[in-house]
Amino acid sequence: MSCEERNTPMQPFVTDIQRIRERARSAIDQGAVTPSYKGDQAQVVKVLNEVLATEIVCMLRYKRHYFMADGLNSESVKAEFQEHWKEEEEHADWVAERIGQLNGEPDFNPEGLASRSHSDYVEGNDLTSMIEEDLVAERIAIETYSEIVRWLGDNDPTTRRLIERILEKEEEHADDLVTLISRLKGQQH
Repeated sequence: MSCEERNTPMQPFVTDIQRIRERARSAIDQGAVTPSYKGDQAQVVKVLNEVLATEIVCMLRYKRHYFMADGLNSESVKAEFQEHWKEEEEHADWVAERIGQLNGEPDFNPEGLASRSHSDYVEGNDLTSMIEEDLVAERIAIETYSEIVRWLGDNDPTTRRLIERILEKEEEHADDLVTLISRLKGQQH
């Protein structure tokens, strides 16, 4: 960027406030969805219901792992499982709220939950396999949520920021799980 470009004054913000006021009144039943919304509302709600299912499946898997974990190293791992399940549940709540803001209906129906989820519900049969299955699920979420962020682009910045916020937590979860696996494998030697 040249010095001239940086010193070029910004154009004044101009908008037709009167027109915006009229549009706001004309479609009051649309709530937060205004004519400036550029996303495909139905498609975004569909994708968000997939994210909702993913978060619920992950929460249920973490919860099961919490209650099934046992052994000498299980207490710290259980604490991590519990923290993650609570965060996944919070993510599900955020997504359900956003679906409502987009005039959609969050799909909590247990029938079909697994098929709507991006990740599988795999139980694992010991502490290490439980952690590994959770890590696989986090990696799936990271990849699919990254794709959702790119897909949304500037068409729905609010939903994009929500998914980015969840994505950040999923990356943190993956990092936590890799650390747990390393720690467990180090104790086995």
